[in-house]
Amino acid sequence: MQPAPLDPVREADAPGPPEPPLQATLRRLEREFAGPLGPAAPEAGDGAEAPVYVTRPFLPPLEEFEPLLREIWRTRILTNGGPFHRELEARLAAHLGVPQVALFNNATTALIVALRALELSGEVITTPYSFVATSHALMWSGLTPVFIDIDPDTLNLDPARIEAAITPRTRAILPVHCYGRPCDVEAITAIADRHGLKVIYDAAHAFGVRHRGGSVLNHGNLSVLSFHATKVFNTFEGGAIVCADPAMKDRIDKLKNFGFEDETSVSGVGLNGKMSELNAAFGLVQLRHIDTALAGRRAVDAAYREGLRDIPGIRCLDAAEEGAANYAYFPILVGPDHPIDRDALYDALKRDGIHARRYFSPLISDFPAYRTLPSADRRHLPAAAMAADQVLCLPIYPDLDPGTVARIIGRIAASQ
Repeated sequence: MQPAPLDPVREADAPGPPEPPLQATLRRLEREFAGPLGPAAPEAGDGAEAPVYVTRPFLPPLEEFEPLLREIWRTRILTNGGPFHRELEARLAAHLGVPQVALFNNATTALIVALRALELSGEVITTPYSFVATSHALMWSGLTPVFIDIDPDTLNLDPARIEAAITPRTRAILPVHCYGRPCDVEAITAIADRHGLKVIYDAAHAFGVRHRGGSVLNHGNLSVLSFHATKVFNTFEGGAIVCADPAMKDRIDKLKNFGFEDETSVSGVGLNGKMSELNAAFGLVQLRHIDTALAGRRAVDAAYREGLRDIPGIRCLDAAEEGAANYAYFPILVGPDHPIDRDALYDALKRDGIHARRYFSPLISDFPAYRTLPSADRRHLPAAAMAADQVLCLPIYPDLDPGTVARIIGRIAASQ
């Protein structure tokens, strides 16, 4: 049965039956929201409930952005590594606890440049369970993806399967910190070191994620971030490469600007991957509010975990360690013990105006560009195939109000 809407006010001494545990939990979380986030977003008029999408971009106060826009209009510097671009690189490096950040116009371009900067050829071991841009970047770079299975508990690349996939043509490993949850970076590093392989992390989801006291972005040869509008930290569109070596940062900066050394010299085959001053300025304002945004996401994550805990057939991934997560996504796995399957639940939620997403289904290896690869056979990818058939990412964003979270939980509990 779907829970009743939350009352706006409840007198402490009001008579009546005890409040159900789910309602009590959500009411407590509603109080937590009120501090960092202010009032809940308004619902649609005429009694209709507003559609709820899987995410909604966080936007800072417009009045904070306006002075930076005026400065851009004053200087007329729009791109090519202007002052806001340089400032955002420095501030992000300090905030994330990493040595070097190279900004890009988007993460896909950044990933292609990262592969080019490492001068790779041949095969790259990667995951089939990701957004398709992970493997597209390999194909654009003339590299062959070799898919291996994921760990069924973390949904990240399974290190135990890496060595069996290494051939004389293997040059690198491209894991994904799926949903912002850290890969087993120690095991991957050990394997790469034994076999002389490079490691490039697709860290599109992993802004601000920490691992054993430091940034997870410090692992591997390079890590690539996404600042797309749907991400925890966004610059409208954008991305970045994190690297430790200043010489590598210089190489990356040249590759994202057509390979120019100076006005008349081109040292490599580059492309146009530069972030504009408008995007960089917006990122500077966003960075002021990142802690508030993460607090809102954390509250939604907590509400889902408590509300979904006892629903048959619904599995949440294990909670991340405190301080290590960014709550970028909230995936559930709809198992055979649930009264309806994942697709039926997706449809039921959609009929109620709740737009969950099947991230990541189909598998990358199921798409026509990849399915003929020997490593794409689902028989060799059982954990990834099961996750793709069961996963559903529920709406999560900083100002998703507890009443809406209650409605989503109630609809899942009532599904049959």
